[in-house]
Amino acid sequence: MRQMLILLTIWISSNVFATAENRVTESFNDGWSFKKAPSGNELAINAPEWENGWQTVEIPHTWNDRDMQLYANNFYEGVAYYRKMYYFPEEMEDRRIYLRFEGVGACAEVFVNRQLVTTHHGGYSAFACEIGCLLKPGTENEIIVKADNRSRPCVIPINHNLFGVYGGIYRPVWLITTGPYAICVTDYASPGVYITQENVSEKSANVRVRVKVGNGTRQPASLNIQNTLYDQSGKILKTDTRPLNLSAQGLQTFETSFLVKNPILWNGRKNPYLYKIVTRLLHGEDVIDEVSQCLGLRNIRIVAGEGLYLNGEKYPMYGVCRHQDWWGLGSALKNEHHDADLDMIMDIGATTVRFAHYQQSDYLYSRCDSLGLIIWAEIPFVNRVSGLEAENARNQLRELIRQNFNHPSIYVWGLHNEVYQPHEYTRELTQSLHDLAKTEDPGRYTVSVNGYGHVEHPVNLSADIQGMNRYFGWYEKNIKDIQPWVEKMEKEYPYQKLMLTEYGADANIYHQTEYLGEALNWTREFYPETFQTKTHEYQWSIISKHPYILASYLWNMFDFCAPLWTRGSVPARNMKGLVTFDRKIKKDAYFWYKANWSKDPVVYLTQRRNTDREKQTTSVTIYSNTGIPAVYLNGKSLPNIREGYTSVHYIIDSVTLAKGSNTLKAVTVHNGKTYEDSIEWIYAGEKKREADTYTNKEEHAGF
Repeated sequence: MRQMLILLTIWISSNVFATAENRVTESFNDGWSFKKAPSGNELAINAPEWENGWQTVEIPHTWNDRDMQLYANNFYEGVAYYRKMYYFPEEMEDRRIYLRFEGVGACAEVFVNRQLVTTHHGGYSAFACEIGCLLKPGTENEIIVKADNRSRPCVIPINHNLFGVYGGIYRPVWLITTGPYAICVTDYASPGVYITQENVSEKSANVRVRVKVGNGTRQPASLNIQNTLYDQSGKILKTDTRPLNLSAQGLQTFETSFLVKNPILWNGRKNPYLYKIVTRLLHGEDVIDEVSQCLGLRNIRIVAGEGLYLNGEKYPMYGVCRHQDWWGLGSALKNEHHDADLDMIMDIGATTVRFAHYQQSDYLYSRCDSLGLIIWAEIPFVNRVSGLEAENARNQLRELIRQNFNHPSIYVWGLHNEVYQPHEYTRELTQSLHDLAKTEDPGRYTVSVNGYGHVEHPVNLSADIQGMNRYFGWYEKNIKDIQPWVEKMEKEYPYQKLMLTEYGADANIYHQTEYLGEALNWTREFYPETFQTKTHEYQWSIISKHPYILASYLWNMFDFCAPLWTRGSVPARNMKGLVTFDRKIKKDAYFWYKANWSKDPVVYLTQRRNTDREKQTTSVTIYSNTGIPAVYLNGKSLPNIREGYTSVHYIIDSVTLAKGSNTLKAVTVHNGKTYEDSIEWIYAGEKKREADTYTNKEEHAGF
């Protein structure tokens, strides 16, 4: 199944990387050298020390893959340089040559043969530049990229407070060559092709294709532009060819419209069906440029108080959030790492993902198209404002939308997350971002996110959807205060489109206890996994009963780097993930959601890491979506099992452990198959440990 999905992804994720006779796209990731600037200062390219201290690296690369993850507020934040020699063949002299960078953290300057070609401000969006005019044919050419991940008040995010902005060329680089007439490569690094769909139903769909074309000569040209619609098997369904009179000045836009009758709809995880549109430039009968884009025909509608409707049917929005970084790799990921994350997101049964708090890999978005995940994409306007970032925020939003316009999986553009004072400035900027998003892409929703939990907050209601982050029991109040909050919102603001966009609690897997209250002071050093489990058990049970919450996104699928903090006795770590930073251990809450969301069979005993028991008389919790489990302690059946917060939640109270080792086993039989799980607990006497007696088993473990 996975192999089929990967093959399908390769088919649909060609995007700007489609090749034709006159367009070639090749990896530009090998042969780079790297060096940090001395003492964090800029280094003059012609300085005597320029030639010293280079090391060979492969792109993707970041210089913060260790220091940012190991030490709180002690990592290299500054300037570094990348250099590559590129031989430019003489036979390519008449071709147009571009570099496309998928991501450089955070600000970049690109030089060819010591001449500045372009600058880019923003660590998460792609950018492209044409370099042919500075290349020398028949010889080696020097490409230099200056990268700088220092915080700037004019570039979002303006600090490293919520997450770290890793420095480096941390996503792939592509060398693109075309003929003189080409579909645009440099329109904010977009594919140059924009597909709009309207009036989508099972009977028909209106599809409009808008193409930006450039002329690299000094003369006009008479060409043809052709758009061909293919079904998923590769069969041609429609072809539209029309003349194109291409001026020698400026980019020009050309449009084509299709009516697709009886379409197969893109229907989320049920059936993520993808068409393909191939746009070709023709000179006579010859194809001189070609770009391929996927097309998923779907109708998404959000109704206040009810939920999200996909193609006219209410669709469950089981949501997780995802930060992109991995332990030991930082943000310098390969496709296999994105695939591994998506495998776990699919396994847990999630239907929607908030990719927070920034634009993520195009490969990742393309995989979501083929997997049927409904996703939220956003810009890194988070946490604080400076008053100087407005233009950069608008530019990063424009890049996000144009680069990802054609992904059917994206349903909403995120404008800001927990940005507050000065309220008037934040509100005005958010309103302008909403207006920009609606101008660029009228067919999708917008969302902004607040952490205070009341509609009256002055930065609210500037987007189509209001998101609220609530951490009951962790940052505020008690775990169970989520219920009166939701009920109050339902009563007072029934017309609001509201989503619960973050909730949860940290969990250090080496911190365990049976003694749990209804709240935990997050400033302490003791972050027991059992408290995270308790939080998710109750809060999901409330969320699932309230369709007023149109979608919920637990924070977070994976632990991630928070480089300015030490919390839960671990430096530079946010541990609210359901999976450890190294992706090796799935916490108990992972299986809580898998049992509630997934159709795969689950039988799971909780507290498997809480082995050194503090109480002789305790309780046992089992998650099972395969029926009521039979539970055994040291081979003897345990009676009086009861249902907990949801239909997959089972509890046995007042279980008495034996001194020493105790084996617990849960068994179900479902559809003729037996499922079971077992764990071991040790009881050596009554105890109640203090938080400061807990330490990590490994000082800088990747959990």
